Amino acid sequence: MNINRQRVPFGQWISRHWFATFLIVYGLWVWTPFIAPVFMRLGWTDAGKAVYFIYSFFCHQLPERSFFFFGAQPMYSLTEIQTAWQDTINPIILRQFIGNPEMGWKVAWSDRMISFYTSVWIFAVTWYPFRRKVKPLAWWGFLLLLLPIAIDGGSHLISDFAGIGNGFRDTNTWLAVLTNNSLPATFYAGDAFGSFNSLMRLVSGLLAGLAIAWLAFPYIFQTQTYNQQLDNIRYAVLETIKSQDSRPASR
Repeated sequence: MNINRQRVPFGQWISRHWFATFLIVYGLWVWTPFIAPVFMRLGWTDAGKAVYFIYSFFCHQLPERSFFFFGAQPMYSLTEIQTAWQDTINPIILRQFIGNPEMGWKVAWSDRMISFYTSVWIFAVTWYPFRRKVKPLAWWGFLLLLLPIAIDGGSHLISDFAGIGNGFRDTNTWLAVLTNNSLPATFYAGDAFGSFNSLMRLVSGLLAGLAIAWLAFPYIFQTQTYNQQLDNIRYAVLETIKSQDSRPASR
């Protein structure tokens, strides 16, 4: 018996399974940088360095702003990096340090990129069970949630023009004055985990990820729902026309 199976166009298949496709494709993109230190730990240095190289085109990978696995600390100061690598503030040289057996190996994303990219994926997974209830974020809310990463990232960029470790965001003297030095010195200076700089990069990346997920996914879901409804209406109309054409002509 021959069974005729109608082929579903690739574009239509992607449209039906867009969320699963996103989770897999984007998930591979997001989580692969975490495998780089694992590869280095296992001694698969070529594979690890390949991941660092590929993602170096999408992230500055400055070691003092990166998390490390399999070492004594989750993050290291600029001074510690300079001692282990080279006494330089040249970002091109600094970013080449990927770690060592004593300090561990850095993730191929910086801390801000970890917060930003992974939060989009995590918020998408969180959104899915509530997809029929969550409405797209308003544009003003979207811009408001992006404002922290624009301010923090922009101020870091300007600060780095003075040299890594020498800018106003490296000392945050302005913040110490505003808070009357009420917090520990380690909170104001540097990029260590728990510092103001680290906290702002993590929080601003998280808010930006929330903004994108909250705007994009409900909008895509609504669009898919409308398209499905149109397809159902179109199918019903075609079936009605066919049934009318199949009726015997009256004499």
